[in-house]
Amino acid sequence: MPAEKGGFHLVEEYRYPVGRRSWSFPQGGFPPGESGTPAELARLELAQETGLRAGRLAHLGLLTAAHGMTSQFGDYFLATELIPGTPDPEPEELGIRHAFVPRAEFEEMVRDGRITDDSTLAAYALLLLAERRGEIVIP
Repeated sequence: MPAEKGGFHLVEEYRYPVGRRSWSFPQGGFPPGESGTPAELARLELAQETGLRAGRLAHLGLLTAAHGMTSQFGDYFLATELIPGTPDPEPEELGIRHAFVPRAEFEEMVRDGRITDDSTLAAYALLLLAERRGEIVIP
């Protein structure tokens, strides 16, 4: 979750399983044949999808995705001290868009259905918990 200045950087792309474009935080997996740590993957996806480089990553948590149907886990990170760069999306990400939205607009996007991605909402919930504990302050 890339955050700065009271808001977040989101990406929007067409999601074939649901048949529509959808906004979310940058996310993904390593290309076939590549591997690394969860933090390396977070940095890679952020750079590919937005062009941003994270000066700092804070681990927010590890969650399962649909644990009754799959063994997939997701590590969630807060990316701050962002440095702009040029996006380098993968071929299947053709048409991806990147935008900065203030936190209030992010919450409105959840309410009005522009954001429906469960991983994005899970990341936001982990951020809210970390903020409540005083562990995280977004610059």
